[in-house]
Amino acid sequence: MASQPMMMSDSELSPEQVPPPRAEEDIAVKIEGVSVAFRSYKERPTTLKEALIKFVRTGQFRYYSNFYALKNVSFSVQRGQVLGIIGSNGAGKSTLLRTIAGVLPPTEGTVTVNGSLDSLIQLGAGFDSELNAIENIYLNSSLRRRSRAQIKARIPHILEFAELEEFATTPIKYYSSGMYARLGFAVAIERDPDILIVDEVLAVGDERFQEKCRAVFQRFLDQKKTIIIVSHGMTSLEKLADTIVLLSKGQVVYVGDPKTAIEKYRDADYQTALGHA
Repeated sequence: MASQPMMMSDSELSPEQVPPPRAEEDIAVKIEGVSVAFRSYKERPTTLKEALIKFVRTGQFRYYSNFYALKNVSFSVQRGQVLGIIGSNGAGKSTLLRTIAGVLPPTEGTVTVNGSLDSLIQLGAGFDSELNAIENIYLNSSLRRRSRAQIKARIPHILEFAELEEFATTPIKYYSSGMYARLGFAVAIERDPDILIVDEVLAVGDERFQEKCRAVFQRFLDQKKTIIIVSHGMTSLEKLADTIVLLSKGQVVYVGDPKTAIEKYRDADYQTALGHA
């Protein structure tokens, strides 16, 4: 039986694993003691009467266990750094990205973001299927506090990039999944954030459109944007990332050199399953 990986605090990490201290103004994102817990119900009373009867019989009001998708996660991301996050399916990667993006509030701990942040996590999130592409661009951009004049000026470029000029007034409920994703990607990249969160979304559309996506990502790299990326493509991530965070069972196993992180991920002792508490 493979042994459990040892979870280490900063004080227990070896000198080469401990990142050097950074001035606060150089930090783009700081994660401190973040845990995210969900309730896992084995059975759940459907009415108050049923709950009271079960309480009288068993003396219990609680019918759930806490499921920790993340537990006591801490690290920081320097401005202009490319940070990779790796781990097996279920290790907590997407939960961590959603917590940084502000989609999921942490159960414990804090997330500090210095600068504008945008995410390529779920393309097209917030779109209204009854509206057409132009109307959805206005809707999505207005939620990001863009003025009407700013939105109007960017619409032609968004439609051109998404290759949807001919379908601009068609309700998006009639779009194919590829068209929907292209629109979501084009809208997201228009916002030009200081910090970009990416979750395996560069494989959008056909091969030709994917090349356009990679060119956009390269532009962000050239502009020294802060990028936090989750990927299962270890070869490309090792080349792109300055630092990699390795997650196992919702906890940080290692933060540091990309090559070392990938070696630890591929090690036979690496644990994958999340646990309950």
